[in-house]
Parts: sequence; C-alpha cells; structure tokens
Amino acid sequence: MRLALTLAAALVAGSFAAPAAFAQQRFMTIGTGGVTGVYYAAGGAICRLVNKDRAKHGIRCSVESTGGSVFNVNTLKAGELDLGFAQSDVQFNAARGVAQFKDAGAYGDLRAVFSVHPEPFTVVVRKESGIRTFADTKGKRFNVGNPGSGTRAAMEELLTALGWKMSDFSLAAELKADEHGPALCDGKIDGFFFAVGHPSANIQDPTTSCGAQIVPLTGPAIDKLVADKPYFAKATIPGGLYPNNPQPRDTYGVLATVVASSKTSPETVYTVVKAVFDNFDEFKRLHPALANLTPEAMVRNGLTAPLHEGAARYYKEKGWIK
Repeated sequence: MRLALTLAAALVAGSFAAPAAFAQQRFMTIGTGGVTGVYYAAGGAICRLVNKDRAKHGIRCSVESTGGSVFNVNTLKAGELDLGFAQSDVQFNAARGVAQFKDAGAYGDLRAVFSVHPEPFTVVVRKESGIRTFADTKGKRFNVGNPGSGTRAAMEELLTALGWKMSDFSLAAELKADEHGPALCDGKIDGFFFAVGHPSANIQDPTTSCGAQIVPLTGPAIDKLVADKPYFAKATIPGGLYPNNPQPRDTYGVLATVVASSKTSPETVYTVVKAVFDNFDEFKRLHPALANLTPEAMVRNGLTAPLHEGAARYYKEKGWIK
C-alpha cells in the first residue's frame, strides 16, 4: 500500500513538474536558403550543436529554408527570425540602406554574429550551349536568381558593372536555387549564376546529371568591382571538384555571414556562438565547405554591421576581440 501511495505521489508530482520544465524551453529559428544550398546545411550544423546541450540551456534550435539573404534580413527586421544567413554584400547594404535596401533605409538594428564560408559566384552552363565566358551568356536563357536572394542582388550589381540590362538575356529566369539545376538539365535554361560555398550539392547535381560546365567570371569590369567594393574578393573554384570540370575556374565572390537583430536575446546569440566555437572541430566536419574555417577570420572578415552583444561577450571571453 505504501509503495502504491509513493508511486501515485511521484506521478502527481511529475504531472506538475512537466509543464514547468516545458515552460522553460525556448525556441529559436535560423533563416537559411534553399535545401540543396550550403546555407541550409550550415544552419543545420549550427542547430545540431545548439541542440546537443539543450538540456542545459533550454533552447531548441530549428532551421527554416527561405528565399535567401535579402529575405532573411527583411524577416529578421519583421521579428520573425532569431538569426539568419546573409551574404557579406547584403549585410553591408542593409546596414547602410543602399542598393536593394535604398527604399527601406538603413536597418539600424542589424547585428553581425560571425562569418562562415566563402561564396564564389558560380556560372554554370549547359555543355551544348556554346558558352565559354560570361560574355557569351548575352542573348541566352539565363537564370538570374529569385527576388529576395543574395544571388539576385549580386547579379544585378554585376550587370550594372558590365553595363548590361536584364533584357540582354533572351530570358532572364527567376528560378530559386533548388530549381535551376533541373531546369538546366531539362534544357529550359542555358545557364545560371549562383553564390554558393563549395562543394555544393546544388552544383554537383547538374555537373553529374548532364555534364554541366562551370565557366570563369573575370575581366576588367570585375577587377574594378572587386577593387571598389570591400565585401568582394577574388576566388578560384578548384579543378576536379565536380564531375566533368577538370580545370580551375577564376571568379570572385562574397562571404556567408550569420546576422541577428539587436532585439534578438543576447543569451540566445551567446548560446549559439558558444555552441559553434566550443565544438569547433565538430562544426567544421559537418560540411565540406566549413572545413577550412578559423575563429580569427570568422569574428572579423565580412562583418560590416556592429557585433551583436551576445556574440561580443563570448569573443571577449576568448580574447579574440577587446
């Protein structure tokens, strides 16, 4: 009888304790990009490390597939994301209210958390297209990226530097990142432009399925663009990284960065940063594009918005910033 009463008391106590424990759990969401891109994989890697110690800090992390950099910044601003991925050029423009953020004005609450992998601008074409350089895409059916993506923003900047218009393509498609590979192999477009960390399944698929070719993105206009814009840098996509593409391809690009709002809880951002850097070797193993990262570069390069106070707290503890 005493055993039964004790057991009943424990069950009653448990029923009261469970809601209290549940109430302490907090949810956070990271905005990423298309599911075949590196943003989605890197966001998943971050959440995996955060959730590993969920019992200690009470934060449950989830990733959301989104339209990309510009979408993430605007959704952060609307208070519907806790953190998001954004290209370094998009972070720069949003913080200053220029380019695609000119009408909305400077986003004063935008905060940098850390940078991640380089994102070379990658031009991929059908092997039958006759395209050997970017200049050859004029008059072709070309995917310029979906509105709201960092890829589209960078494409518009490139066209301006070249003195081109969207109408210089016979078709300026606005497919999302997950759609352009299949469209290329199905013969619906002749090529696409994509900002992505390498290696990427998004590039692996069309190079494997239909022998798609990566072409270089070079020339005087690009040299000037890189010299004039602090968020751009020259890059090379290694030869042999993808099937049917044995030659290295010179290009330029940006850095992927993680951003937040000043209204995002400092404790949440601190927990995310601590999860990544306290488990840094594991983080780098979670995707090949992350393999060569260093903490020193991640807390400095590509960050043009002020550091979030939760991130700054951790970096000061580690002695990485003053």
